[in-house]
Formats: sequence, C-alpha cells, structure tokens
Amino acid sequence: MRSVSMKNMVYNVRQKGACAKRLALLLGMAVITACSLGMEDHMPHVEMGPEGQFITLPQGRVHAIVKGEGPDLVMIHGASSNARDFSFDLIDRMADEFRVIAFDRPGFGYSDSLGEPLSPMEQAEILRRAAGQLGVDQPIVLGHSYGGAVALAWALRAGDDVAGLTLLAPASHPWPGGLGFWRELSASPLGQHIVLPTISHIAPRQLVNASVERVFQPNEVPDGYLDHLGLELTLRTRQMQINALQIDRLEGYLEAMVPEYPDLSIPIEVVHGRADRTVGLQYHAERLAAAVDSVNLTRVEGMGHMPHHADPERVADAIRRTAERSSLAEDQEDLAAFKDRVAEPTISYEALLDDLRAHGKI
Repeated sequence: MRSVSMKNMVYNVRQKGACAKRLALLLGMAVITACSLGMEDHMPHVEMGPEGQFITLPQGRVHAIVKGEGPDLVMIHGASSNARDFSFDLIDRMADEFRVIAFDRPGFGYSDSLGEPLSPMEQAEILRRAAGQLGVDQPIVLGHSYGGAVALAWALRAGDDVAGLTLLAPASHPWPGGLGFWRELSASPLGQHIVLPTISHIAPRQLVNASVERVFQPNEVPDGYLDHLGLELTLRTRQMQINALQIDRLEGYLEAMVPEYPDLSIPIEVVHGRADRTVGLQYHAERLAAAVDSVNLTRVEGMGHMPHHADPERVADAIRRTAERSSLAEDQEDLAAFKDRVAEPTISYEALLDDLRAHGKI
C-alpha cells in the first residue's frame, strides 16, 4: 500500500509540475500578446496593394486577379495562401490561352471574411456568384490543396456550369491520423485567442521560411516567392484564425462530399506529387481517381505539395488537357468552322443561315 501511495504521490507531483509549466507558458504568451497587440486584433502593415479588382456581393467583397482572353479559367488557392500564389507564375503562363480569374478565398488575401469560417460548399457558392458577375461562362476550375476541395464542391453543386476541373495536390477525402498537435491547438480557443495572435505579430522570418520550405519539400522554394506572396497578408491574425478553423473542420466536410463524387462526369485532370507530405497522394488523389471515372491522375516522382511551382509547364499541360476533353474544345471547333465559312467569298446568305440553324445558334 505504501508503494502505491508513493507512486500516486510522485504522479500527482509530476502532473502538478506539468500543469504549472503549461500555466506559466500560457501566462507568458498572454503577456507577450497583450504587449504586442495592446489587447487589440489588428493587422500588420501591408506593403503591397491588391493586384486585381473587387466584386461586391451581399455578404461583402471578393478580390479577383483577372488577366488574359479566351475560355474562362478560375483558380482557387489553398490554405495559408492567397491569389498571389498563382500570379507568381501560372497566371501569366496561361493568360495567352485563357481568361484567368484567380480568386482570394473568403477571409484570405484581400477578400472579406464573409461571416464565420465557411465550408468548401459555401465558399464555392460565393466564388461562383462572384464569377457570374464577371461574366464567367463554363469555366475550367483549378484548385490547389484546400482549393481542390472548393473546386470539387463547385462541380458537385453546379456541374452543368463547369467545363472541367484541374486539381493540384487536392484535399479530397478524410485522412487517417488527425491533424496533429499544432493544427488542433490552432483551432482551439487557446490557439485562436492567444497563440495565433502572438505568432501573427512576432513570428521571425526564419520560422516562416522554414514552414514554407517544409511545404515545398523536396522541391526548392522559388527565389522571390515569399516576398511576392506577401507575408503581411499571410500572417494577419484574422486570416490565421480562419485558416486554422477551416482546416480543423475540413475532414468532416469532405466526409459529406465523398458519397457524391461518383456522380461527377466532367473531365478532371489531377496532378499530385509522390513526395507530397502535406496532402498524401494515397489518401486523396488515388482515392478520387478510384471513385470518379472521369479522373485522369498524373503521379509525379520527386514532386512535393506545390506542383504549379515545381513543374508549372506540367500543370499548364494538365489545364490544356482539361480543355481538350471538355465542351470547350467543341465550342472552339465550332467557332473556327464559322470563321472559315464566313471567310469564303462564295458563301451565300442562305447557306450561312442553314449553318447557324444546324448548330443551334439561331
């Protein structure tokens, strides 16, 4: 009995010691937060201005970078990011072939938060309405990582209005193992009100660099990428809070979406790196390809979580394949045929009318 009592005593002392250490840590973080914030939630100074334009919806404003001419190509960024992730390279790469519309998701970049952290379905609906105001018609929707979940949600709810999907390392299915300590802490009340505000204001550049490098591994972070993305935007307290809550709730949203995947029939091109340690190929893209007949999955050796930076031309080819497999290719062929007929000097007015009627244009 004495031995058991001693063990209990030692256990209780250790528990109290651990609690004391945690309490001291929390108090220290609270003091740091109070000093750095003045007990206010404010945004760090943002050096760069918005690259694009604002679309006003009843809930608030959505920011979009729009560039190029041609069929519509919508781009949706992933977690902890914004539309500038695409303007670093991919937008200019595709602007000669498409009208590119890269959105800041609600609460990210320069878009308003538009309420509580939104599900992929809710985000897709907001972006679809914003796209409608820009006159977007039958777009290819590209989504990276978390943006892949939003792109899938868009197709599930408005598949007839989407020409196809191009998904880059998409989050598509529930995964084993949970989120890990840091993600769970970030979504907790402690993380939301103390930890994230503290990090937002005192995170050293080296820590941010290391975090980004882990996401890119085994590929290199392109020179100038972090400065272009805008750390001031990424490290805003409110964006970090929204990001943490969205990631924390994502698995439940995906669980509800998965049963609907077999209903998808539009062309879907997926590019996923075999070395991705952020969104595992075997848990997401592999399972999506098994569930949806129209998925063409490209697995890339030695590629991490950022295909559009590791091999942007491979991604560009995937976008082109999506267009070739979709109704866009038929529309472009019809347009070319009309141009050829009109260019013929011997075509009659009646023949042109017959041609238009045959194609259902009048």
